[in-house]
Parts: sequence; structure tokens; C-alpha cells
Amino acid sequence: MAVKKYIADRDTTITDAYRSNLRCRGTGSNMGAADILEVFSIYGQAASGSVERCRSLVKFPVNIMVTDRDNGDLPESGSVRYILKMYNAPHGQTLPTNFTLVLAPVSTSWEEGEGLDMDNYTDITHNKTGSNWVLAGSGTSWSTGGGDYHVANRFEHKFAGGTEDVDIDITSLVEQWITGSSLAAGSGSSPNGGAKGFKNYGLGVFLTASQETGSTKASYYTKKFFARSSEFFLKRPSIEARWDSSIKDNRSSFYYSSSLVAGTDNLNTLYLYNYVRGQLKDIPNLTGSNNIYLDLYSGSTGPTGVRLSMSPGGGVPDEGQSATGSRRSTGIYSASISITAAATPLETLFDVWRVGTTKYHTGSITPLTFSASPGNPGSGLYMTSLMNRRPVYNAKEKAARFRVFTRQKNWNPTVYTKATTVVKSETIEDAYFKLFRVVDEHVIVTYGTGTTKHSLMSYDKDGNYFDVDMTMLEPGFSYGLKFMYYINGAYQEQPEIFKFRVEENG
Repeated sequence: MAVKKYIADRDTTITDAYRSNLRCRGTGSNMGAADILEVFSIYGQAASGSVERCRSLVKFPVNIMVTDRDNGDLPESGSVRYILKMYNAPHGQTLPTNFTLVLAPVSTSWEEGEGLDMDNYTDITHNKTGSNWVLAGSGTSWSTGGGDYHVANRFEHKFAGGTEDVDIDITSLVEQWITGSSLAAGSGSSPNGGAKGFKNYGLGVFLTASQETGSTKASYYTKKFFARSSEFFLKRPSIEARWDSSIKDNRSSFYYSSSLVAGTDNLNTLYLYNYVRGQLKDIPNLTGSNNIYLDLYSGSTGPTGVRLSMSPGGGVPDEGQSATGSRRSTGIYSASISITAAATPLETLFDVWRVGTTKYHTGSITPLTFSASPGNPGSGLYMTSLMNRRPVYNAKEKAARFRVFTRQKNWNPTVYTKATTVVKSETIEDAYFKLFRVVDEHVIVTYGTGTTKHSLMSYDKDGNYFDVDMTMLEPGFSYGLKFMYYINGAYQEQPEIFKFRVEENG
């Protein structure tokens, strides 16, 4: 699964609002330990034209993102999107409508603090640690009351009814943070988001200038979000990294080229998986001119015949040409080719992976041929099952693999077929999953049918599969999986729901 969640590691609320006596402002109060974040503006409460403001600060563990990228657990810049998630906290007070929140990168280091009082603002910072409207931390003042913020890489999120969550793509900002966090000490940074990036001090969340300063002569009271200390595990502020990690291995769906399909649809992608004692490992010394190559051969029981004419990456087949493979991830390599069937198509092909004259692996392929049919393509409904689903999973399991078995719903085998044939799973080219908590149907991973395709399933010779990072899920709850397939030009959600539990010691 190509989704990783990074929960906020620091958050607080700061305000210059009046206390209940409407005489003293709460500018010195700290709310770093509260389980709620709050944003508002109040116009004309203490006196004609008076303005009171409240802002939230939230910071995320970008250092972990840097480590994950260095370890290959996050793709390089340009291949991953970062989505800011902040969840609405229902309350019984007035809720504003038709307002806009600004999400601006903070430019000064700040402290979270241990204050709790969000009503009377009695938890004063003084000599304690923690930020407030005036101080960024103990002994350090903001340059401007209410926080210091970069001008560039700001975002806006519009609210109509007021109860909406924040769900916005902040990829450009996160990449600036990652770049800034990777800078060598003393190398400097660009304060407005230049090529060098800047340090991660988190985000400020506040109303637009016109709504916050009273120029609209209206109050926007009050928008609340769940904080990182909230008891609601899945509603804590987070940045969600999304990318397409699907592997489409055509070993069981390898087709000869045909004029019935477009040129690129004639391509077949084959994969090599280099397992060393059960772990994927890179092949040593595959750098520079030491490429890995793929050749196709004929033969009856092995690659004993001639090297076949094929086209690496499409185009016109070139007799005896090799396809250059590329590294997909740790220990995984792929190459895309097309091949035209001879007058008498071969029933078996042999793929040989080599570096120079050293052969690393030989596999076999049973090629298929495209054919037109006058029949009805069907409803797009399949019978689906999870072949290896367990009832309980451990909350520390980072890559629990689910194997999907599919066959068309109207398939009706004969008694002879049932008795003598092992029914193979049908591969779905574009299959997606959705993950949700059963008790409240809270969606954790959406169908990734957009540009990032973060829940697109992989497939290989055994059919479709995908991984789930159980560390994202709160232990002690049941979770459900649903599937959607892109069939006959339309998305078809399948009726089955597959449930499992997550436990601390599952």
C-alpha cells in the first residue's frame, strides 16, 4: 500500500482574545496540552470595532520523512503527494460558515507547552516552556504578535457549512521542508521557499486577513479541530504521503502483439525479484554501464533455441535485441517489451535476465493472443475472496499482504472442470481497495482512482495483491476492506466486505 501517515508531533493554540471579564486579553496563555485546536475571530464584543483572534500551530515529523526517503520507504520528489489532514471537532458553540482558513509555514521555532485552559486562559506561560500570542517559547518573542510565517508556500482551504475537515495537497511545502531538513549545518536556507528549502517549524492555521481583522465587520466563531493528544486516534492531525507503488507483472498475462490494440497496449512488463535468504536485496555492482538485460528465447524445456526478435519499450521488433532493465525498488527490476507471434506461435517463451554474459535468472512464459469477440462483455461483477486473510493482525505489522482471488460472477464450470482443474485467479488490470473502520465507517484509505492511484493493487503470476500498513490503525477495532474494479470503461464497486481486527499482540 502506498500510503504512510505522519502524525503531528507538536501542536497548540494561541490567542489574543479577551478573558471572560472582557478587560484582560489572554495573550500570555498556553494551550499546548489541550486535545482541541481552535481558530476564530470575534468582532465588536468588548467594544465597538474590537477584534479578538485565535490561531493554531501544528508541526509534523519531517525528520522521519527524510529518513524514510533515504531508506527507500518514500519515493523521490515528484513521485509522491502529501495531503494535510485535520479533522473537525464537533461542539455545542456557534459554528462559522462561509469562511477561509490560511495554512502558512511558520518561520520561527516554537514550543508546545503544557497548558490546558481554552475557556478562561488561566495557564500563563511566565517562566514555563510553551508558546503563546507573544512568545514563541521561553524567553523568545515572536517578531509579530500571533506568530511569524513565511510568505511563500501558503495554502487556503474554504469552508461552506463549517463542519468540513481539512483535506488539502501541500506537496510543494513538504518538499521544501524535506530539502531544508537535509541541508548541511550552516548551508543556509531561503526564507520564502527557494531552491534550498527551509527548516520545518510547522504550520500556522488562521483566518484570512479580512476575516481576522474585522474588515468584514463579522465574527467567525468558532472552528475546532482534534489535536494530536485527542483520544480519537484516527482524527489526529496528520500528513498523508500517497503514491502509486503498484507492480504490474505481466508474466501470467503476456500477449503477442496484435493490430487489434493500440501500440502501447502491446507492451508487456516483466519483473525480476532478487530474494536473498527471504529478503529483497539489490544485485551488487549494477551501476553505470553494468545494466541488467532481458532476452527472450525459444525452446521446449528451456532456453535452448534462438534468441527471439522483440521490441524493448515498443516499436518495431529488432532481431536479437535485448531489453534494458531498470531498478524499480530494492531488489526489484523490470523491463517492458513487445513481441510478434511467428506463423506458428510458440506455446512457451523463456525470459533470461543477465548482466554481461552472467545469467542471473531464467523464467518461463505462456503467451496469449488478443482476439475480437461478438459476445457481451458482461456486467463487470466478480466473485472476490481474500485467500490469505487472517482474523487478527498485529498493530506493529508494517506490510501485511493480502492476496485477492477473482473470477467472473457468471462463470459456471462443468463437473469435469471442477474435478480436474485448479482454477486460476483472473487478474484485474485496474483494481483498487478501500480501508475503513467498521464501527463508524470512518474511511482510512480511499479508493485511489485519482492521479496518485495510491490504492491501486499490484499483480503477478498469482493474481492481484496489496499491502496494508497496520501501524496506521488503532488497536482494538475491526476494519473492513472493499474493492473497486475498472471494467468496460467504468468503475464497478464489488459487493463483498472483508473484515479483520487489529490488536497490540495480534
